Amino acid sequence: MELTPLCWQLLLLSTLVYCSLGQGGASLSVSPDRSQFFKYETVSLSCEVQGNSAGWRVVRNSERGILSECNTDWGKQQGSSCILALIPSDSGVYWCESGSGEHSNAVNITVHVGAVILESPALPVTEGDSVTLRCRYQGTPSDLTADFYKDGSLIRNETTGEMTIPAVSKSDEGLYKCTNSEGESPESWMTVTDLSPSDLSLPASMSVSPDRSQFFEYESVSLSCEVQGNSAGWRVVRNSERGILSECNTDWGKQQGSSCILALIPSDSGVYWCESGSGEHSNAVNITVHVGAVILESPALPVTEGDSVTLRCRYQGTPSDLTADFYKDGSLIRNETTGEMTIPAVSKSDEGLYKCTNSKGESPESWMTVTG
Repeated sequence: MELTPLCWQLLLLSTLVYCSLGQGGASLSVSPDRSQFFKYETVSLSCEVQGNSAGWRVVRNSERGILSECNTDWGKQQGSSCILALIPSDSGVYWCESGSGEHSNAVNITVHVGAVILESPALPVTEGDSVTLRCRYQGTPSDLTADFYKDGSLIRNETTGEMTIPAVSKSDEGLYKCTNSEGESPESWMTVTDLSPSDLSLPASMSVSPDRSQFFEYESVSLSCEVQGNSAGWRVVRNSERGILSECNTDWGKQQGSSCILALIPSDSGVYWCESGSGEHSNAVNITVHVGAVILESPALPVTEGDSVTLRCRYQGTPSDLTADFYKDGSLIRNETTGEMTIPAVSKSDEGLYKCTNSKGESPESWMTVTG
């Protein structure tokens, strides 16, 4: 699903919006399921992972633009959950992330220092669900008569302080706030979904030039974010082999337009992806910088069934194209006197873990992904 211009505008205004573009078999759950909180209230954020949950953690981008993970200077890890006793600096976008750059949906949480909040779902609601919005005053009584607004227009006045939509539809999606005699809440975006497959597409892709996953020390690589729509706010991020999460143009890489240029050293080995300020992600690419004499030149990006693919076993010295053995998933599959191996039309069965050897040494292993 493309990140809409409205979504970007809302993020820039620091209002609450949910932009769901998870990719990787995980979802972030929020308990209680709401997006606005008073100071000192508690929220539990959990990563619900399909399969092995090891390596997943809750990450956030605060309103100050600081990217960090739970159990550093905020939150307390309890099992698979991150517990926060909220303060205003905890306002921001939260999501789950794996060590390989996979991610869940992203949720924006606002900690309000005023007297009134709108209790509305942080997570998307499904068409047909019954949804109740509550205009809550921090004092007593908490359920004062309230006006409810959608996209800036008054839609309801309720003496109970709460408004129910018996069966939400796509037309109910929008920006909500409320007012009562004690003040006005922040605005929150409510997302309504029909769980269509189109919601699972990625808003950006990472391109790698040259398109390979293994490099010798001091070689250069260019990483670019190709974004559907407005590319503002997207940057190249990595998780190094030492487990350090950081972005281009900090202590590594040089930003040139929409690209990040690296003159590679061994500490640059890691997983790279594109990320927006709201926690959306592109595909993730693993790059290995090898200090040995031999690398395998194989595609870093997925290849499409039917494509012709050439793998090269490259020696750093001269000649570079020595006779080589090629291995897939640990088994010898080919010996080539030219040092390169071509698959004329790749199929799903060619997907796997490849390496090569020649008289000068052995390359690291690299995974080749084949897509339909």
